[in-house]
Amino acid sequence: MKNMFLAMAFVFASFLPFYLSSSPSSKSVSFVKLDPSEFHPTEGKEGGSLHFILNGDPKTLNPVVAQETTSTSVIDYLFTGLTKMDLKSMKVVPDLAQNWEEYDGGRRYVFHLRKDVKWSDGTPFSADDVVFTYRDVYLNKDIPNSTADMLRGVIKNEKDVESFVRKLDNYTVEFRLPTAFAPFLSVLSAPILPKHKLQRYVKEGNFPTAWNVDTDPKEIVGTGPYVIKRYVKGQFVEYEANPYYYERDKYGDKLPYIKSMTGIIVQDPDTALLRFSTKDADYIGVRPQDLFFISKIKSITLYDLGPTPSTTFLVFNQNPKAKIPTYKLRWFQNRTFRQAISHAIDREGICYLVYNGMAKPLYTPITPANRPYYEEHYYPEFRYDLRLAKSMLESIGFKDRDGDGILEDPQGHKLEIVLLTNAGNKERETIGNIIKEDLEKIGVKVIFRPIDFNTLVSRLSAPPYEWEAVIIGLTGSLDPYFGRNVWHSSGTLHMWNPRQKSPQNKWEKEVDELFDKGAQEMNPEKRVQIYKRAFWIITQEQPMIFIATPKSMLAVYPRFGNFFPTVWGWYKSEMLFVK
Repeated sequence: MKNMFLAMAFVFASFLPFYLSSSPSSKSVSFVKLDPSEFHPTEGKEGGSLHFILNGDPKTLNPVVAQETTSTSVIDYLFTGLTKMDLKSMKVVPDLAQNWEEYDGGRRYVFHLRKDVKWSDGTPFSADDVVFTYRDVYLNKDIPNSTADMLRGVIKNEKDVESFVRKLDNYTVEFRLPTAFAPFLSVLSAPILPKHKLQRYVKEGNFPTAWNVDTDPKEIVGTGPYVIKRYVKGQFVEYEANPYYYERDKYGDKLPYIKSMTGIIVQDPDTALLRFSTKDADYIGVRPQDLFFISKIKSITLYDLGPTPSTTFLVFNQNPKAKIPTYKLRWFQNRTFRQAISHAIDREGICYLVYNGMAKPLYTPITPANRPYYEEHYYPEFRYDLRLAKSMLESIGFKDRDGDGILEDPQGHKLEIVLLTNAGNKERETIGNIIKEDLEKIGVKVIFRPIDFNTLVSRLSAPPYEWEAVIIGLTGSLDPYFGRNVWHSSGTLHMWNPRQKSPQNKWEKEVDELFDKGAQEMNPEKRVQIYKRAFWIITQEQPMIFIATPKSMLAVYPRFGNFFPTVWGWYKSEMLFVK
């Protein structure tokens, strides 16, 4: 069946008009669309349980070093920050902080902490935990992390680190910044950590290995609504309500209403869908190709949440320190080469073959969910054109010198690429096969090799960076600056060449400067223009070749009250209850 599908993909890809036809399976499905302005939580009742799908085992249970969604989706329930985003108003609101004052044009903040907070082991929460979290962990140069990446645009030296945060009393902390920093309040949504549990790991110099997947769950202490009760690799993660969680409803009842949850670990999305159909899970994210199957399941509600902020892309390894042949590094570092490959990707075809017609081509680092930064036709578009793609490769010296159908570079090396993705993700596997077929039409030999997701992440994020090309994705962020760890040349997730001491080329230098400038610009309209310029440059350079933006869809058995999903997460998830 799979071979038949790929054969059909090959035939369709040869005829451009095919994607103008509509998808029959999407017409018979009824969607519910939600208006966040109408989200009004009501009083719920305690009890019941929730079951959901986790798409893989976590690599770590440490929120600071977690980078992949298999880890973050497991531990997000365990921690809270000083602030959080209200997904109804899209404004920053207090969380562990009770309130704050801003002084000196946004260069000094005084935060007043809640006095009713305890860690999940009963230890009182205090300003010492906040100071420890930021000074000793996030801004520790020996602990690479995404929060540090976001702060490095404004905290640039040891003097800035020393003056950044200080304790005024047990429930008051002061932050000082060398310059105004527009996303600062949002950055403070990063998890606060328990000093009494983690300080020893910092002192011993082994913090990145703290709270690994073999740690006793009782040792993992947070301030979030849940704690991990039990984790069995490859099977499930059991949660129970944090008995010391501080949020209450307006009637004074403790939250969360639901006291137990189970995350079922299912790596294969098709198997996950079957588990959902047998009611092993209460809800599931729906892929476009699932619509026909989903439409046959009785008594479910299907939500259309709009375009996803997540992106799927192909990225080439441009890291000079990577364990790949030098001549391939030269190919990948050539902008014309990357643009040629981008022109060889049939995004329209992928939208219909892979996403059932419920997606749109994507050329930029951001999707329509990122308004006002996304603007139709503002960014360069690399339309599908195999002839143009081949002529661009020939313009930089590639030629089929021996007549075997495969191009060679000027030194005679065959244009052969090993393309990886995560095994079990049928969307990416199908995209990879479609790209392989098209690239081979223009003389690029592709060895397509799906591998285990955690193995893939390790190759991408750690020496010797042994990979050539990868199809993978990012979840997206509300504020462009939160993607600094991806777009800034020093970022840990700057995938094509991470953790650069200085920008490798002029365009990366300009993007670095724009991201830092945007962070300091307090005028919202000017910030938008700064980041749009940065994204325009990234789009033009194509270090990551973006493919498509599908709709975000969610299927749920309607047994819950206060169920308010959005593309950015659930509104007031702690108030979800079983009817």
